[in-house]
Formats: sequence, C-alpha cells, structure tokens
Amino acid sequence: MAKKDYYQVLGIPKSAEEREIKKAYKRLAMKYHPDRNQGDKTAEGKFKEIKEAYEILINEEKRSAYDQYGHSAFENGQSSNTYSTFTSSADFSDIFGDVFGDIFGGNRTQRTKKGADLCYNMEILLEEAVKGTKKEIQIPTLQKCKICYGSGAKTGTKPRVCSTCHGKGQIHIRKGFFTVQQSCPTCHGKGSVITDPCNVCRGQGRIETYKILLVKIPPGVDTNDRIRLNNEGEAGINGAQSGDLYVQITVKKHPIFEREENNLYCEVPINFTMAALGGEIEVPTLDGRVKLKIPYETQSGKLFRIRGRGVKSVQNRNQGDLLCRVVVETPVNLNEQQKNLLRELGNSFNGFRGEKNSPRSKRFFDGVKRFFDDLTR
Repeated sequence: MAKKDYYQVLGIPKSAEEREIKKAYKRLAMKYHPDRNQGDKTAEGKFKEIKEAYEILINEEKRSAYDQYGHSAFENGQSSNTYSTFTSSADFSDIFGDVFGDIFGGNRTQRTKKGADLCYNMEILLEEAVKGTKKEIQIPTLQKCKICYGSGAKTGTKPRVCSTCHGKGQIHIRKGFFTVQQSCPTCHGKGSVITDPCNVCRGQGRIETYKILLVKIPPGVDTNDRIRLNNEGEAGINGAQSGDLYVQITVKKHPIFEREENNLYCEVPINFTMAALGGEIEVPTLDGRVKLKIPYETQSGKLFRIRGRGVKSVQNRNQGDLLCRVVVETPVNLNEQQKNLLRELGNSFNGFRGEKNSPRSKRFFDGVKRFFDDLTR
C-alpha cells in the first residue's frame, strides 16, 4: 500500500514553516496518542504515521530529500516508523519535548540525546549511476555498548539519581529578583550519576567501532544526490535513538559520455567524405553499439538523437535520450596522390566562396563585404 504524502498527514502546505509543523504535530499527536485511545489500533497506526511525517519534515536535510525524491529517498535501511509499543510518560514527553523543549528545556532531553547524523562520500562510475548497483562501505562510528546496553553502568549496577538536582538534570540559582535555570554541575544535565562505570565503554554508553553496510544505489542517481540510511549514524547518548547516515554521491567523469539531466551526450568524429556523401556508422551506448545513419551534406556539429538510450529518471522513471554530435575531421598525413585529389576537388568548387557548393561560406563573406562597405560610406 502506497504511503500518504507527509504534508497531507500533518494537514499542512508544502510551504509550511517549522512553527506550523510543530503546531500541527502537537495537535494531531495529542488526539491520536495510544494512551488516549486504549485498544484502538486505528488510532495507534495514525499516531505512528503522524510521528513519522513529523520526524522527516522537521529535519531540514530529510525534508529536502523528501521534497526532491518523495518516499523513495528513504528506501535504504528501515522505515522511519520504529514504534512497536507505547508508554505514557515517554511518548507524551516526546510530544512536548519536541515542540516546547527549546523554550522550557524539559529534563528528558537532557538525559538522552539522539546520535549525530553521518555523511559518507561515495564516488561511482557513470554506468553504475545509470543502471544502479550495490556497494559495501565501511564507516567509523560510535555504537551502543553491547555490555551495558548504553547505560554506561557496570553489569549488575544502575546509575543512581543525582543528589544535587534530584534527577531533574537542572538546578535553579537565584540572582537578585530572577531565578536562573542551568544544567546540573554534578551530573551535567543527565539526572543520574554512574558510580560504577562499565569496563568496556568506561561509562560513556558508546564505543568506537567500524561497521560494514550494504548501500543500494537506485538507477538514475547523479552527482550531489543523497541516499539516507535510517538509524545508521552514531548511537545516541544513554540509549537514545541513533542518527542517520547520508551517502553523498559523486559520479566520475566518463571518457566518452557527458550527462545533462537524463540525457547523455557524446561526440562522434566522421571524415569529410562521409559528411558529404552520407553513410552509416556505429556509435557507443551504455548498452552496446547501435548504428547511426548519416545523411549526405551533414555539417560539423549536427546533433543526432537516439531515443531511449539515456538515463532513466530516479523520480518519474522517464527515459532520457542519447545525443550524438558529429564532428567533421580534417584529414591528416596525406600522401601526394591524396593531396592532388583534394586540389582537383577544390578547383571544381570554383574557389572557397563557391555559391553552389559552399552556401554558408558565401553568406559569411558577403556579410563581411557589406560590413566594410558600410564603414567606408
């Protein structure tokens, strides 16, 4: 079943600003939250849909990718919808933390922090970009510690509630008539203190490691396109959600073809005999060779279109064309017999301004003559 448009899910226009997105999300999330609709599977599915749409549209990079490629921008990796069960306190905290956290500084966001997004630069061949491929990549990353499961505490122990802020992660300091709220200096905003840290991650909850990922490159990608892999970035702090991995595509320069949007261009040299008399040549495509008929009296720079031999669009799957630009090549390394034949041919033209055989030259030099005649009047 096709996914609904994220803007329609939140009931906002595509030009909506951040404040409008947050407002729409808060209203819908409160309405369909499972804790308010116990046992209602429809409401639970609706809440997942709303949450997924919000997480994409509130993030500038993810929203840009969605606007450009739609849902296909997130085909690699798992879906943004990772909810399977719901707990009242955590989910309502998510709603108000996302919408009002920057104003009131809710303590939940102090305790956990989503992992950073990562970017991997990948260089691929034009053939791979056009046809699609799969690539294995190895990236350095911070992963959740498998010993303490991200808590940072030694196995069999738990972090204790901070005695300074009593688990709030923040303290209030009175300065004259004002009360200032700031992060707790003891737990640094976490709300808890690890007295017996994990021996593997040393209390950090994350460890430095490398991981190998298989990236699916869809057909039709181009330089500066990005492929998003959900939750493959750095692990979050204190067991929070991991960030995302963005694979930045760069297509190598091809020795024969140049790409412009979904069309491919190439230059094909022909000798002046074929240009004058016509003939048939073989031209390269990314799928093999095809025959191209050259009509007689073809001029240098003439563009021939071979339909359906370009790039298939990654957005609408329309197929581009191959455009071959013929270049009439001046012969070199001529022997005396060949030179004499050319002289004889040239003489038959009655000079290089011959009206019958070289109409373009005649028009040019006639124009030059009129130009200088006008200057001397």
